[in-house]
Amino acid sequence: MQELLKIMRKLRAPDGCPWDIKQTHESLRPYLLEEASEAVDAITEGNNDEIVEELGDVLLQIAFHTVIAEQENSFSYADIEEAIIAKLIRRHPHVFGDITVADADEVVANWQEIKNSEKAKKSPLDSVPKSLTSLMRAAELTKKLAWELPTKADLLARTEALLANEKDIGELLLAISSYSKANGINPEIALREAVLAKTKA
Repeated sequence: MQELLKIMRKLRAPDGCPWDIKQTHESLRPYLLEEASEAVDAITEGNNDEIVEELGDVLLQIAFHTVIAEQENSFSYADIEEAIIAKLIRRHPHVFGDITVADADEVVANWQEIKNSEKAKKSPLDSVPKSLTSLMRAAELTKKLAWELPTKADLLARTEALLANEKDIGELLLAISSYSKANGINPEIALREAVLAKTKA
Protein backbone atom coordinates (compact mmCIF):
# COMPACT_ATOMS: atom_id res chain seq x y z
CA MET A 1 0.00 0.00 0.00
CA GLN A 2 2.82 2.38 0.80
CA GLU A 3 4.23 2.03 -2.74
CA LEU A 4 0.80 2.76 -4.19
CA LEU A 5 0.50 5.85 -1.98
CA LYS A 6 3.92 7.04 -3.20
CA ILE A 7 2.76 6.75 -6.81
CA MET A 8 -0.45 8.65 -6.05
CA ARG A 9 1.51 11.39 -4.29
CA LYS A 10 3.70 11.75 -7.39
CA LEU A 11 0.62 11.88 -9.64
CA ARG A 12 -0.90 14.58 -7.39
CA ALA A 13 2.34 16.59 -7.13
CA PRO A 14 2.52 20.01 -8.88
CA ASP A 15 4.50 18.45 -11.73
CA GLY A 16 2.30 15.33 -11.82
CA CYS A 17 -0.75 14.45 -13.89
CA PRO A 18 -3.13 17.38 -14.61
CA TRP A 19 -6.20 15.12 -14.43
CA ASP A 20 -5.20 13.53 -11.13
CA ILE A 21 -4.34 16.92 -9.61
CA LYS A 22 -7.78 18.37 -10.29
CA GLN A 23 -9.73 15.50 -8.69
CA THR A 24 -11.57 15.88 -5.38
CA HIS A 25 -13.39 13.49 -3.05
CA GLU A 26 -16.62 14.58 -4.72
CA SER A 27 -15.43 14.22 -8.32
CA LEU A 28 -14.21 10.66 -7.62
CA ARG A 29 -17.56 9.39 -6.31
CA PRO A 30 -18.77 7.91 -9.63
CA TYR A 31 -15.43 6.11 -10.11
CA LEU A 32 -15.63 4.50 -6.67
CA LEU A 33 -19.13 3.22 -7.41
CA GLU A 34 -18.11 2.03 -10.88
CA GLU A 35 -14.96 0.23 -9.70
CA ALA A 36 -16.83 -1.51 -6.88
CA SER A 37 -19.48 -2.66 -9.36
CA GLU A 38 -16.84 -3.96 -11.76
CA ALA A 39 -15.23 -5.89 -8.90
CA VAL A 40 -18.61 -7.49 -8.15
CA ASP A 41 -18.93 -8.43 -11.83
CA ALA A 42 -15.45 -9.99 -11.83
CA ILE A 43 -16.26 -12.03 -8.71
CA THR A 44 -19.53 -13.16 -10.30
CA GLU A 45 -17.65 -14.31 -13.40
CA GLY A 46 -15.09 -16.12 -11.22
CA ASN A 47 -12.08 -15.01 -13.28
CA ASN A 48 -9.18 -14.61 -10.85
CA ASP A 49 -7.15 -12.37 -13.16
CA GLU A 50 -10.10 -10.00 -13.51
CA ILE A 51 -10.82 -10.12 -9.78
CA VAL A 52 -7.21 -9.10 -9.06
CA GLU A 53 -7.40 -6.26 -11.58
CA GLU A 54 -10.74 -4.93 -10.37
CA LEU A 55 -9.85 -5.16 -6.68
CA GLY A 56 -6.70 -3.22 -7.58
CA ASP A 57 -8.90 -0.51 -9.09
CA VAL A 58 -10.92 -0.37 -5.86
CA LEU A 59 -7.68 -0.12 -3.87
CA LEU A 60 -6.57 2.71 -6.16
CA GLN A 61 -9.67 4.65 -5.16
CA ILE A 62 -8.72 4.29 -1.50
CA ALA A 63 -5.19 5.51 -2.24
CA PHE A 64 -6.56 8.41 -4.30
CA HIS A 65 -8.87 9.59 -1.51
CA THR A 66 -6.08 9.12 1.03
CA VAL A 67 -3.65 11.38 -0.81
CA ILE A 68 -6.32 14.03 -1.37
CA ALA A 69 -7.00 13.96 2.38
CA GLU A 70 -3.28 14.16 3.17
CA GLN A 71 -3.00 17.27 1.06
CA GLU A 72 -6.00 18.76 2.85
CA ASN A 73 -4.60 17.72 6.24
CA SER A 74 -7.92 16.03 7.04
CA PHE A 75 -6.91 12.38 7.55
CA SER A 76 -4.27 9.81 6.58
CA TYR A 77 -4.06 6.19 5.49
CA ALA A 78 -3.11 5.31 9.07
CA ASP A 79 -6.44 6.80 10.21
CA ILE A 80 -8.34 4.63 7.72
CA GLU A 81 -6.46 1.49 8.74
CA GLU A 82 -6.80 2.17 12.46
CA ALA A 83 -10.54 2.79 12.10
CA ILE A 84 -11.25 -0.48 10.29
CA ILE A 85 -9.00 -2.49 12.64
CA ALA A 86 -10.81 -1.06 15.67
CA LYS A 87 -14.18 -1.80 14.07
CA LEU A 88 -13.25 -5.41 13.25
CA ILE A 89 -12.06 -6.04 16.79
CA ARG A 90 -15.11 -4.32 18.29
CA ARG A 91 -17.56 -6.25 16.14
CA HIS A 92 -15.91 -9.65 16.69
CA PRO A 93 -16.12 -10.05 20.48
CA HIS A 94 -16.41 -13.82 19.93
CA VAL A 95 -12.85 -13.79 18.54
CA PHE A 96 -11.18 -10.90 20.40
CA GLY A 97 -13.30 -10.96 23.56
CA ASP A 98 -15.10 -13.40 25.81
CA ILE A 99 -18.38 -13.75 23.91
CA THR A 100 -19.41 -17.25 22.80
CA VAL A 101 -21.42 -17.88 19.65
CA ALA A 102 -23.06 -21.04 18.36
CA ASP A 103 -22.90 -20.40 14.62
CA ALA A 104 -22.56 -17.86 11.80
CA ASP A 105 -26.18 -16.69 12.25
CA GLU A 106 -25.42 -15.67 15.81
CA VAL A 107 -22.30 -13.84 14.61
CA VAL A 108 -24.43 -11.84 12.18
CA ALA A 109 -26.99 -11.07 14.91
CA ASN A 110 -24.26 -9.87 17.29
CA TRP A 111 -22.63 -7.80 14.52
CA GLN A 112 -25.94 -6.10 13.77
CA GLU A 113 -26.63 -5.43 17.46
CA ILE A 114 -23.19 -3.85 17.94
CA LYS A 115 -23.58 -1.85 14.74
CA ASN A 116 -27.00 -0.60 15.82
CA SER A 117 -25.65 0.50 19.20
CA GLU A 118 -22.79 2.37 17.48
CA LYS A 119 -25.20 4.17 15.19
CA ALA A 120 -27.93 4.74 17.79
CA LYS A 121 -27.57 8.51 17.50
CA LYS A 122 -28.15 8.40 13.75
CA SER A 123 -31.57 8.31 12.18
CA PRO A 124 -32.35 5.07 10.30
CA LEU A 125 -32.47 7.08 7.07
CA ASP A 126 -28.92 8.33 7.63
CA SER A 127 -27.60 4.84 8.38
CA VAL A 128 -28.47 3.52 4.91
CA PRO A 129 -26.20 4.94 2.18
CA LYS A 130 -28.01 7.03 -0.43
CA SER A 131 -25.55 5.74 -3.05
CA LEU A 132 -26.87 2.19 -2.82
CA THR A 133 -28.89 1.02 -5.77
CA SER A 134 -32.62 1.64 -5.32
CA LEU A 135 -33.30 -2.07 -4.82
CA MET A 136 -30.70 -2.46 -2.08
CA ARG A 137 -31.65 0.81 -0.34
CA ALA A 138 -35.33 -0.16 -0.35
CA ALA A 139 -34.48 -3.54 1.16
CA GLU A 140 -32.30 -2.01 3.88
CA LEU A 141 -34.83 0.71 4.75
CA THR A 142 -37.55 -1.93 5.02
CA LYS A 143 -35.50 -3.54 7.78
CA LYS A 144 -34.33 -0.32 9.46
CA LEU A 145 -37.74 1.36 9.49
CA ALA A 146 -39.67 -1.86 10.16
CA TRP A 147 -41.96 -1.33 7.19
CA GLU A 148 -44.76 -3.84 6.84
CA LEU A 149 -43.55 -6.85 4.92
CA PRO A 150 -45.62 -8.08 1.97
CA THR A 151 -46.85 -11.64 1.74
CA LYS A 152 -46.81 -13.77 -1.38
CA ALA A 153 -50.49 -12.94 -1.79
CA ASP A 154 -49.66 -9.21 -1.63
CA LEU A 155 -47.06 -9.63 -4.35
CA LEU A 156 -49.46 -11.53 -6.59
CA ALA A 157 -52.18 -8.94 -6.05
CA ARG A 158 -49.83 -6.06 -6.82
CA THR A 159 -48.56 -7.85 -9.91
CA GLU A 160 -52.11 -8.20 -11.20
CA ALA A 161 -52.78 -4.53 -10.42
CA LEU A 162 -49.67 -3.58 -12.34
CA LEU A 163 -51.19 -5.04 -15.49
CA ALA A 164 -53.89 -2.37 -15.28
CA ASN A 165 -51.91 0.48 -13.76
CA GLU A 166 -48.25 1.00 -14.62
CA LYS A 167 -47.83 3.66 -11.92
CA ASP A 168 -47.80 0.84 -9.37
CA ILE A 169 -44.47 -0.49 -10.61
CA GLY A 170 -42.52 1.42 -7.96
CA GLU A 171 -44.67 -0.03 -5.20
CA LEU A 172 -44.29 -3.48 -6.73
CA LEU A 173 -40.50 -3.19 -6.84
CA LEU A 174 -40.48 -1.97 -3.24
CA ALA A 175 -42.63 -4.93 -2.23
CA ILE A 176 -40.34 -7.37 -4.04
CA SER A 177 -37.18 -5.90 -2.48
CA SER A 178 -38.80 -5.97 0.99
CA TYR A 179 -39.96 -9.55 0.55
CA SER A 180 -36.50 -10.57 -0.70
CA LYS A 181 -34.72 -9.01 2.27
CA ALA A 182 -37.12 -10.64 4.73
CA ASN A 183 -36.32 -14.02 3.18
CA GLY A 184 -32.55 -13.62 3.25
CA ILE A 185 -32.19 -12.80 -0.44
CA ASN A 186 -30.21 -9.81 -1.69
CA PRO A 187 -32.50 -8.39 -4.40
CA GLU A 188 -29.65 -6.66 -6.21
CA ILE A 189 -27.57 -9.84 -6.49
CA ALA A 190 -30.67 -11.83 -7.46
CA LEU A 191 -31.42 -9.39 -10.29
CA ARG A 192 -27.78 -9.40 -11.42
CA GLU A 193 -27.80 -13.21 -11.55
CA ALA A 194 -31.07 -13.27 -13.49
CA VAL A 195 -29.76 -10.76 -16.05
CA LEU A 196 -26.50 -12.69 -16.36
CA ALA A 197 -28.36 -15.96 -16.91
CA LYS A 198 -30.60 -14.31 -19.49
CA THR A 199 -27.69 -12.85 -21.43
CA LYS A 200 -25.91 -16.21 -21.48
CA ALA A 201 -29.00 -18.12 -22.63
